[in-house]
Amino acid sequence: MSHLPDPDLHGFKRRGVLFVLSSPSGAGKSTIARKLLAAEDDLVMSVSATTRAPRPGETDGKEYHFVDLEEFRRMVADHEFLEWAHVFDNRYGTPRAPVEAMLSAGKDVLFDIDWQGAQQLFQIAGGDVVRVFILPPSMAELRQRLVSRNTDSADVIEGRMARAAAEVSHWDGYDYVLVNDDVEDCFRKVQTILAAERLRRSRQTGVIGFIRKLMRGPGE
Repeated sequence: MSHLPDPDLHGFKRRGVLFVLSSPSGAGKSTIARKLLAAEDDLVMSVSATTRAPRPGETDGKEYHFVDLEEFRRMVADHEFLEWAHVFDNRYGTPRAPVEAMLSAGKDVLFDIDWQGAQQLFQIAGGDVVRVFILPPSMAELRQRLVSRNTDSADVIEGRMARAAAEVSHWDGYDYVLVNDDVEDCFRKVQTILAAERLRRSRQTGVIGFIRKLMRGPGE
């Protein structure tokens, strides 16, 4: 459960946060994202569309919206994505309409996307976007995590390691950079960042009215 104070108690609301988590594959962002969603009541996950096939246990509309290449291209042409990217021979994109609906409902939206998606999202949404990049403690540790998953071939792991090096080079495109030495410690830091960003003055949309009322004093 979130322990943040509720701005509505003071008669004003806040703008939602578009909260981006990025990391090389295996650095732990998906685990931290799941923990954050479980802990924060007003945070909802942005569900990406993808052209890749569902993996065992995945449900359409939950982990991803699974679409074919023709449909994905139509969505791109019709500007239905906030961001999209071509990753490992598949395409991934963030549908615009569900995100806008969640923001209108007063929810913060969590994005599990790469640096390209984070950059595109920032270009569109600017100050509503908070970008957090999670690093592994070392590339050797990252390789070991990928191997221990026992889900990818050696060639796939090599491809992921090469991509990881490219992704790390874009670290300076993020607002916060964390090293995931310990998942619980890293999660707490991510949660602290979210709490602080929710309380930014620029996101307290009703604060001006509240201050005017406060300054009028009693009886005015």
